[in-house]
Parts: sequence; C-alpha cells; structure tokens
Amino acid sequence: MQSRSVNNPEVIKEVLDTGGRIAIVGLSPKAERDSNKVAKYLLNHGFDIVPVNPMADEILGKKSYKSVAEIEGEVDVIDIFRRPDDVPPIVDQAVEKGAKYVWLQLGVVNKTAAVTAQKAGLGVVMNRCIKIEHEKK
Repeated sequence: MQSRSVNNPEVIKEVLDTGGRIAIVGLSPKAERDSNKVAKYLLNHGFDIVPVNPMADEILGKKSYKSVAEIEGEVDVIDIFRRPDDVPPIVDQAVEKGAKYVWLQLGVVNKTAAVTAQKAGLGVVMNRCIKIEHEKK
C-alpha cells in the first residue's frame, strides 16, 4: 500500500464506504459521552462496532474487550477516543492486529503514532469525528 497523507480524503471515503468492523477504543457505557453517541450512530448506520474498554464487560449490547489485542477476529478500523499520550500502544496493537485504518477522534493528535501507522501501511485519520464525516456523505 502506498503511503497516504493523514486525513487524505480517499482514506476517509474508504473507511466510510467499507462498512467494516470498527473497534472503538475508549467507548464509554455512559449514554451522554461522545464515544457512546458515535458508537450508537455507527450501529444505526450498519457498521459492526467492537467496544474496547477494560472497565466494562458489555456496551450497547456488544461484548467489550480490554484491549485491541484481545479482540476476536479481524478489525478494519481502530477508532480511538483516548488521550493523545495513550495512542502509541493502541496503534502498535492495531498494526499487530492487521487493521487497515486508525482513526483518532476530535482532539486526539499524536503525530508519532500516525507515522508508525503509516509506515505499517495503515490509513490514518486524525483529529476528526467519524460520525461528522459520515454525516457529510
């Protein structure tokens, strides 16, 4: 895969058109949290979401995993709702898991992790909301 820039419109389109399996790291069980609102939106638009939250066994009726590494089966997108400092090990797990994309939500910027993902051939979206981008379609 050729290296593509962060927030490349083609990468965003691929993620949104794929309709694949999206792991949501930092998904809160609390309905008022942005991560929960985004996950519900994605579920309602046909995406298969995988909660990743070590403090919950189940979120939105789906089994929650403690880490990306523990997810059973393949995952296409790793959508990250965590502090920027928490991102590098999550990206490392995404690479090991064979994900195709990492998506860092609004306010989440980690250029080192983005470079790691790109070098491994993953598409990278950073400081954008997957729900907002999907609504623009």
